Amino acid sequence: MDYKHVTVAGSGVLGSQIAFQTAFKGFDVTVYDINDEALLGAKERINRLKHPYEKDLGATEEELDAAYNRISFSSDLAKSVAEADLVIEAIPEVVQIKKDFYTKLGKLAPEKTVFATNSSTLLPSQFAEATGRPEKFLALHFANNIWVNNTAEVMKHPGTDMNVFDDVMAFSRAIGMVALPLYKEQSGYILNSLLVPLLESAQLLLLREVSDPETIDKTWMIATGAPFGPFGILDIVGIETAYNIVQAKAKATGNEEFAKLAELMKTEYIDQGKLGRETGEGFYTYPNPSFAQPDFLKN
Repeated sequence: MDYKHVTVAGSGVLGSQIAFQTAFKGFDVTVYDINDEALLGAKERINRLKHPYEKDLGATEEELDAAYNRISFSSDLAKSVAEADLVIEAIPEVVQIKKDFYTKLGKLAPEKTVFATNSSTLLPSQFAEATGRPEKFLALHFANNIWVNNTAEVMKHPGTDMNVFDDVMAFSRAIGMVALPLYKEQSGYILNSLLVPLLESAQLLLLREVSDPETIDKTWMIATGAPFGPFGILDIVGIETAYNIVQAKAKATGNEEFAKLAELMKTEYIDQGKLGRETGEGFYTYPNPSFAQPDFLKN
């Protein structure tokens, strides 16, 4: 593995975390997004990561400033990937948006560049042809709060070169992740194959008016000892991401209940600016959500 320069395409919640973690471990990083407004948001997001790195990892101010200074920002895709050894794509979970991006990326990136999708639920084989380099393409999936929940699921598709697979495994370890190999495609990988059904079940309980988010979370947290309930997790993931997944499932299956769930998330949360932890409100209000209060799990 001889990666030196990494480009992260997409500067949302997880894209920003991937970029900062990679820079924190000594790599030069370029963050690409579609316009300057998005990049301004990325800079603010990445700067906010300094505190948890200090708190959770004991990182010094000097280390954090050095990491930030290894990151450059650009809305010009050609310039963003001109020196890239690896491009990690973290753009919205919408098939056509990803296909269009890879078609463009494949024409602009150097021949050496490896592409990795951080898609949560979509398969790399859906985009392999669009990349123009299927043998140098695979999935690299991270969990939210990457600096502490340090999993990296590396998933090949049938056309991935095993040398590329091994290199991305080595890269994952180099940025402080526990590299987890998946040799066969699985929608949702390991983590989301377990997590997404939990989150969907919780959202359907809400849609059916069985109970409220706090009670559903309280049930899960008390009964399993988990630190978060499904709605607390959804606020971390981001409600827009969860909406895109639910909407895609509604379209793919024709399931009317998922269509109603997507509409609920859009009208009651997204349209009202309640996008989750990052915006200060989602299913809970931050920085002091009720589930974090000492008496939340008591009678």
